[in-house]
Amino acid sequence: MKIVAYTSPARGHLYPIVPILLELRDRGHDVSVWTLASEVERLRNLGVQAEAIDPAIEKLHHNDFGTRTPQEALKRSVAVFARRAELEIPELERILALASPDVLLVDANTWGAAAAAEHWGGPWANFLPYPTPLPSAEVPPFGPGLKPWDGPLGRLRNWILRPLLLGALERTLLPPLNEARQKLELNAVRDAYDMMTRPPLTLYFTSQHFEYPRSHWPDSWCMVGPLNWEPDSVPPSWLKEIERPIVLVTTSSEFQDDSSLVQAALTGLADEPVEVIATMPAGVHTFNVPPNGRVEEFVPHTPILAQTEVAITHGGMGATQKALASGVPVVVIPFGRDQHEVGRRAEHAGVGVYLPRRRLNPTSLRDAVRRARELRPAVKRFANQLAAEGGAKLAADRLEQLGVSDEADEAVEPSVVSIPA
Repeated sequence: MKIVAYTSPARGHLYPIVPILLELRDRGHDVSVWTLASEVERLRNLGVQAEAIDPAIEKLHHNDFGTRTPQEALKRSVAVFARRAELEIPELERILALASPDVLLVDANTWGAAAAAEHWGGPWANFLPYPTPLPSAEVPPFGPGLKPWDGPLGRLRNWILRPLLLGALERTLLPPLNEARQKLELNAVRDAYDMMTRPPLTLYFTSQHFEYPRSHWPDSWCMVGPLNWEPDSVPPSWLKEIERPIVLVTTSSEFQDDSSLVQAALTGLADEPVEVIATMPAGVHTFNVPPNGRVEEFVPHTPILAQTEVAITHGGMGATQKALASGVPVVVIPFGRDQHEVGRRAEHAGVGVYLPRRRLNPTSLRDAVRRARELRPAVKRFANQLAAEGGAKLAADRLEQLGVSDEADEAVEPSVVSIPA
């Protein structure tokens, strides 16, 4: 079976699908992926056919940081997705003509690619590496990270607030999304539920133990658990010299102006009996670094997490779930995007401390880290639950089923009905 994957220009969206691509490769499938140019050689070395997406798409960076309101940040993000969509449609059409895949896997953040996949009409799937805005009467409206509220009063609150919160998202997102779809003469997407259920299959990279409980999920959705992967690399030499527990600070892989999180951690934990290691993959800033601190652009998280007692994250789904899967409690300080939803889910699951950005300072962060330490027994149990999810094998199973079911549909000949004269 020939399987093609297409990602947005973000490592946080590419790396989670690498275990799926490798699993499909090991099953004997012909696997290829279009993604970041900087990752092409690495993927080829893993035995996966890889090509770079249009450089013009990579040049369209998010600029939602520094805005005064969440609405303004949302509008900026949507504008970037819309501009990328204009380039994704012709690119994916070219890829489909070139590769003739049996199954197509596309990033949920590639609106144009999703539209081209739907227009193609073959078996295709979305992958979702962040919290879903899929609405439900039992779940708080997506966006600001509201606490879940059970019972009739909670459902009433959700019903009242949904038009204000999720409705605002829909009013901002749907017009440019449908403009891209109109170019392919596709029906307009009506709302968030319609948008999230268009793909024949959605692979959701989280666990039922991390998501809010709801009584119904669409049949096309499959939760496979967090898929944690990072490139093979040699642990830094200084790591083996660290004897005290580590507090790991992670920031966004796409620039988000979250350097204040790093400085608050360095200052607030300067007198604590820990080593503070901060990673800034979007670029290192200049900080006042105490003797127990270290700031790096990139180091592999896996060996560091083995010595970490608390992880401080910006609320990225990948970094947060990776820490939890390693049995490490988290402190989540959201800086925007979907990060409030990640933080609230960690809090609700009893495996993390949610600290709003407006309350971020060295003292509040130090206190949050102390509270998070107490969650370690619960997080160890939680990590075992995550490990029991289906993972890449389940995702590969579902993609194979998607391809096989399409072949079966094509093999069924239409019946011929004789009409008497």
